[in-house]
This record gives sequence, structure tokens and C-alpha cells, in this order.
Amino acid sequence: MSVPEAPHPIPHRFEVDDETDMEKVKHEEVPDDPFGNEESGEVKYRIMPWWQAGMLMVAENISLGILSLPSAVATLGIVPAFLIILGLSAISWYTGYIMGQFKQRYPQVHSMGDAGELLLGPIGREVFYVGQLLFIIFLMASHILTFSVLLNTITKHGTCTIVFGVVGLVVSFLGALPRTAEKVFWMSTISALSILIATIVCMVSIAVQAPDNVENDIITSPSFSDAFLAVTNIVFAFIAHVSFFGIMSEMQDPKEFPKSLAMLQVVDTTMYIVTAMVIYCYAGPDVASPALSSAGPLMKRVVYGLAIPTVIIAGVVFGHVACKYIYVRIFRGERSHHMHQRSFLATGTWVAIGLATWTVAWVIAESIPVFNELLSLISSLFGSWFSYGLPAIFWLVMNKGKWFSTPRKIILTIVNLIILGIACAICGLGLYVSGKAINESSSKSSWTCANNAT
Repeated sequence: MSVPEAPHPIPHRFEVDDETDMEKVKHEEVPDDPFGNEESGEVKYRIMPWWQAGMLMVAENISLGILSLPSAVATLGIVPAFLIILGLSAISWYTGYIMGQFKQRYPQVHSMGDAGELLLGPIGREVFYVGQLLFIIFLMASHILTFSVLLNTITKHGTCTIVFGVVGLVVSFLGALPRTAEKVFWMSTISALSILIATIVCMVSIAVQAPDNVENDIITSPSFSDAFLAVTNIVFAFIAHVSFFGIMSEMQDPKEFPKSLAMLQVVDTTMYIVTAMVIYCYAGPDVASPALSSAGPLMKRVVYGLAIPTVIIAGVVFGHVACKYIYVRIFRGERSHHMHQRSFLATGTWVAIGLATWTVAWVIAESIPVFNELLSLISSLFGSWFSYGLPAIFWLVMNKGKWFSTPRKIILTIVNLIILGIACAICGLGLYVSGKAINESSSKSSWTCANNAT
């Protein structure tokens, strides 16, 4: 897909195809930037090189998703799980690339809400904006939930689980206080190292204590509900797209986003396959989820301790993205100068937004306290669209009128229609199986002091 080098003016809807005549656009006005003019601002946002953006995406993506993959392999079998991980990785790479092209075409896009306005006008802006916020807040909730499981494991249920959830709320809120993604990047480096070390130690400890007669299935025969629940847990490992527009907006040169995306996809796919297969092969069909719980009575406390930074920081990255969307929405345009100040209004608004979003996330975590089922619900309701369905729609609309103009366009049109169909299937079937699992789970007690690590 070719991308014009000069930006297109801000439309209310898509009115041109992907092959816009350069002579028509090169003299037109540059769209407004989400952060306005920051040349003289105290706080600057567009400062990340591509490798920092890539590391931020790696830290955001490789967190909770990797912990559910071994149990997905146990449900599906080695071969189906391997093929699904590779397939979803390829689709995610392609849809992420489409979003990068979309951002180059419409630089004013900072969130899915902005993209929704281009697609459907003011109504689309509000629908996409609310959907994106809910998606990220649910992701934040999954990190608070995992943090409570982590503390219950390390302390052997030292106190009420709700208290541990509140601790997770406070720690995450404090971690999300920096206003620029560049500062969050330095925390994300610690997060990436944390999950890498924790998974390596987990794999080694499981391998050392593994019995000689572990049974591993190449292909299994699960029920449809169990199989699709496992698929949605794999989908969860590739749903970082929701933050791509925001991260690109804070890059020095958004045109280098494909480098950041390649860094993300190579690193996360490699880690996912190695971790999922190794842990399953040694732990067997009874592998726990989160996978760190399979490391044995003592070692699981050690690996959970090592994973503390990634459980907190990866959630903080999502929280930062959510808060930034609200922050930009409040101050965008004539009020954009406030975003670049350290005044009481600018700082106080940022702190208030952070406290409100993390409190809502904590309420969700206490209401759906089951790890796999919460991940499945998030993947089905939100990830299916933000990572797969909407990017496919972006491509189809940008290329309107040229879907069948060349053999290459025909192939890409079919590919994007297939991806859109996959998104619909994940959403519909995933909601059914995750709702059924939440309803039937023996661990479904909400707002309780009971140990959620057992």
C-alpha cells in the first residue's frame, strides 16, 4: 500500500483512496498535531526514537499474555498451538503495519477515537473513544488482578486479597504519574528484563523438578468451549495495537514505526513460542495459569518476586496510554499549551485522571477475579476489533474504489476481508465461551478476602 509523503487535510470522513494525487495535497495545510506546538513548552512529548518506542511496545505486550500460553498449549496440543501463535503473530504484524501507514496518512490521529471520527464522524469518535478507554482499563484491571495473585503467592495469603488489590492500585497509580512516554520507557526496560528473567527461571525450575513420565500431546481433543477459550488467551498475547497511535504520536519520526513494530513482533513471538512449549513440555497437561504458579512451592514464590516489575510496569504503560488519551482530549486545540506546563491545572488534571482510571480498573479486577476468563473476555470484546477488525477496515476504506484494480489489490482485499471475518468470529464466539467460563468457574467469588492464588 503506497502512502503519500505529504499529509492529507483533516476530513470528517474518508473521502479519498490510497492513491491520492500528490499535486492535490502537497500545498494543503498540515493537520493539527495532537500535542500542538511544543517548541517552547516545559514538557515535550515527541521525543522517542524508534528503538525506545519498540522497547515500550515489547514491555507492554510481553507481560500477562505470556503467562497464559502454556495452559493454552495444554488445551490445544503442541502443533495447533504453535500454528495459531505463528498465524496470529503474522496477522498482528500486518495489521500493525496498516496502522503505521494510517498514521502517516493522517498525522492528527492520536487515538482510535480520532480514527473513528474519520470513519463515522462525531458518533464514530465517541464510540471508538469509549471502546478504547474501556479496553485499556480492562487491561489495567488484569494487571491489578495478577498483582494480587502474586502477593498471595509470595506471602502465602498473608492478608485479605482485597487489601492486596488496593496495594496494586496505589503502586500502579504512582508508577503512572510521569506525563511523557519517554520517561515510562525507562521503566519499561526494567519490565522487559523482569519478565525475561522470571520466565527463564520458571522454565529451569519446572524442567529440574519435572517427573520422567510427563505426557505431552501433539494434538488434543478439547471441547469447543475449552478450545476457543485457549485461542482467546493466545489472542490476548497480541493485543498491544490499542496503544500504537499514542506511541507513534510521541515518536521523533513516526515513519520509523515499522522498525519498532518489527522489534516487537520478533521478540514477542520468539519468547511466546519458546516459553509456551518448554513450560508445557516439562509441566504437562496440568500446567497452571498464570504459568509461574507451576514452578513448585518455593520457586513459584521466587519467580513471582522476579515478575513484580513487569506485572506493575506493563500495567502502568497501559494506564499511561489511557490517561494520555483523556488528557489530550481535554486540552487539545486552543488549550494545548496546558499540556506543556507544570502548572497546578496541568499537573492536577493528570493526577486526577490517573486516580480515576486506576480506581475503575481495581473495581473490575475485584468483580472478575479469574485470570484466564478475564483475559478471554478482554480479547473477545475488545482485542478482536482493535488489533484485527478495525485495521482491516482502515485498509478497505483507504483503498475504496481500488479493491480490484490490480492483482495485488485483489489479494490484499481478500486478506483484509478474511481478517475482518476472523475478528467477528473471535468477538462473537469468544464472548460466549468466556461468559460461560466465568459463570461456571469455581473461583468466581467476587469481592472476597479468599486466596485467589489457589
